[in-house]
Amino acid sequence: MHVFGLEQIKQVLPGLDLVPLIKDGFKAYSAGRTVVPPVGELVFNDPPGDVHIKYGYIKGDDYFVIKIASGFYENSDLGLSSSQGGMMLLFDQRTGREKGVLVDECYLTNVRTAVAGAICAEVLAPDPVECIGVLGTGVQARMQVSYLSTITRCRQVKVWGRSEQKMRQYQDEMSADGWQVETCSAPGDVAASCNLIITATPTKTPLLTADHVKPGTHITAMGSDSPGKQELEPGILEKADLIVADSILQCRERGEIVHGLTSGLINEKDIIELGTILDEKASGRTAESQITIADLTGVAVQDIQIAKAVFEACRKGA
Repeated sequence: MHVFGLEQIKQVLPGLDLVPLIKDGFKAYSAGRTVVPPVGELVFNDPPGDVHIKYGYIKGDDYFVIKIASGFYENSDLGLSSSQGGMMLLFDQRTGREKGVLVDECYLTNVRTAVAGAICAEVLAPDPVECIGVLGTGVQARMQVSYLSTITRCRQVKVWGRSEQKMRQYQDEMSADGWQVETCSAPGDVAASCNLIITATPTKTPLLTADHVKPGTHITAMGSDSPGKQELEPGILEKADLIVADSILQCRERGEIVHGLTSGLINEKDIIELGTILDEKASGRTAESQITIADLTGVAVQDIQIAKAVFEACRKGA
């Protein structure tokens, strides 16, 4: 069995074209060519955090994959990343024998999530993107924007976070990478001037209301990855012209869509899966005036695809 650490993983990642791999995973999922059980989850209150266990396989593939990833939201006070612990386990799909471990410390989960955000922007964001809005100042607030660099020429960013210090740190770090970042005092200020918005917080209280969102806006909401979390008021979903889920099944119990469903403001028939759009069986954005929402809860097929590619690349380089 091969075991590869974060340093080896980071060495091979630049040589991998992850976007088509993750797209293929979403297509397989929506076409019913995968086996993905419900998310395993541990929730902690003191200190606040959660651990997700996602697992499954693509039919006829070489491997099945089990992924463990944690997020503890007071880690920054300790000088640690909120998403600090994690690994991906690969097994032979024909024999069940263990093949490898990627001790990625949650890094691959962060990468595949950012890639999914870029894919959503590719098919749903307006053209041109005038300004990118970000709610949150953590790992995904950075990585989601970084992975948009191949999707849009826009380099204008407006960010909101609860901590002035963390907003300034975000501004300094992203500016060093070529982004022109302005901090905002309220989430509504971000929405007022941005037509591509990323929400990347673990809040349980909605940050944006329907009145905040103007025509022609796309929102990628990816912070509500556990039941009870919520970044968007359900009225935004009612107002939207197009609602896209990474997994309709998962979005019945977590993410933003569940709040729209339970409030009765939307129906499941109003929702399209991302893989269906990527497979050209449904349309993405069809008019610049549309309001579009992508609800990303994180699907095991993303972990399967990135784990396979990274493991094979590491093994060849070993």
